[in-house]
Amino acid sequence: MDPRTVADVMSAPISQELLGSAIPARFAYVGVDGDPRVIPIGFVWDGLRFLMFTVPKSAKVRALRQNPRVAITIDTQSFPPRVLLVRGAASLDLVDGVPDEYVAAARKVLEPDQFADWESGVRALYDQMVRITVEPDWAKLLDFETTIPKAVEDLVRARQGA
Repeated sequence: MDPRTVADVMSAPISQELLGSAIPARFAYVGVDGDPRVIPIGFVWDGLRFLMFTVPKSAKVRALRQNPRVAITIDTQSFPPRVLLVRGAASLDLVDGVPDEYVAAARKVLEPDQFADWESGVRALYDQMVRITVEPDWAKLLDFETTIPKAVEDLVRARQGA
């Protein structure tokens, strides 16, 4: 997909709303056994890329070293649904301590009265983390008002033409 098209999708108002929300990303990758995996994961969008963090010895780190291609979905549970679909390649970096972006991702989902205890707990637990960075190379926004899945769009066109 053209980088300008990706940037346009990612900068759309609904995309920006989803990217700034407390909704976790659904992060899909292929495990080392070849089977697909999807996990919920906190993230930060820095305007160009997704930043996510994990334990250095996690299964997803091993899998992403083997196959860095991933898909990310951020979606609502309200009607009409709002869905941001993204694909890209993950890069991995080992970082010391607990990165500020990891804390910022957690701040989006934790209640304010839970945050201080959570933060002190993770800072005491992690000596290192792996930063997973994904710069989108494909993106689609479905708002079910102005954009819908292609298969549904094709069906509507076929019915209107019949």
